[in-house]
Amino acid sequence: MSVLVYTESEQGKFKKVAFEVASYAKAVADQMGTTVTAVTVNAGDSSELGSYGVDKVLNINNGDLDKFNAAAYASAIEQAAKQEGSKVVVLSSSADSKYLAPLVAIGLDAGYASNVVEAPSSTAPFTVKRTAFTNKAFNVTSIDTDVKVVGVSKNAFGLVESSGNAASEDFAPAISASGVTVQSVDKATDKVTIADAEIVVSGGRGLKGPENWGMVEELADVLGAATACSKPVSDLGWRPHSEHVGQTGKPVASNLYIAIGISGAIQHLAGINSSKVKVVINTDPEAPFFKAADYGVVGDAFEVVPTLIEKLKAFKAQNA
Repeated sequence: MSVLVYTESEQGKFKKVAFEVASYAKAVADQMGTTVTAVTVNAGDSSELGSYGVDKVLNINNGDLDKFNAAAYASAIEQAAKQEGSKVVVLSSSADSKYLAPLVAIGLDAGYASNVVEAPSSTAPFTVKRTAFTNKAFNVTSIDTDVKVVGVSKNAFGLVESSGNAASEDFAPAISASGVTVQSVDKATDKVTIADAEIVVSGGRGLKGPENWGMVEELADVLGAATACSKPVSDLGWRPHSEHVGQTGKPVASNLYIAIGISGAIQHLAGINSSKVKVVINTDPEAPFFKAADYGVVGDAFEVVPTLIEKLKAFKAQNA
């Protein structure tokens, strides 16, 4: 009857979202008076999950699952849930888990609530708060199926450390042959990814050309941030499409989002609305982004950003 949580990893290391969903699963388990079981895929050392409330870890070590395959991963999670008799399955709201969760729900004949931002207000009936209308509102959803699948919004619940140790055991689910073949995966190295970033620095057409992107990258380096861009910038070929954020690109739920030279089209704002603090730098005081931002600077990015970098470097030097 334990709460099951899928903890994502990459290249043998857990992502931050793994610890956040583990913390969430622990909160649910405490309400239900049960334990937390995590399922991992080729994750290496899983002992650190115990620090976030996990009691048991089912380790799947299967070379055929080195590359993400939604159907195969969903089947493995489904089999783990059935083995553990889990009535609640918790995943993140990452790009991978948004593929997985509906498949898991179908396999378990479960109800699915996505974009959940708080621990359940009740477990009988199972009631959660989630975002709606591209993060412009909240709704309260009750899941009345026997098994429930919950997708937790990034940075919504946070990390909650617990004292405990996670017992580990091997788990070998039956994996059917897949009709999907992954030929290659290209990953950026030595950079903070948009998916894992606490801070995102994003640029738009106001930067006038790709040759001016150096200051965006320098600001990101100073802050330990990921770089991103608006859709027009990626369409123009100034930046790779992998950096395009917004409703039609990658969603962003960072703690800090800095928009430089981005006017704020509705699709862009919808995709970054989950970020906790939004800062805009733009010469146009009537730019739509100012209405959505927590802080705004009306000024020339080519003057503001270098000054900001200089001040941040001085601050870091003083506090080193």
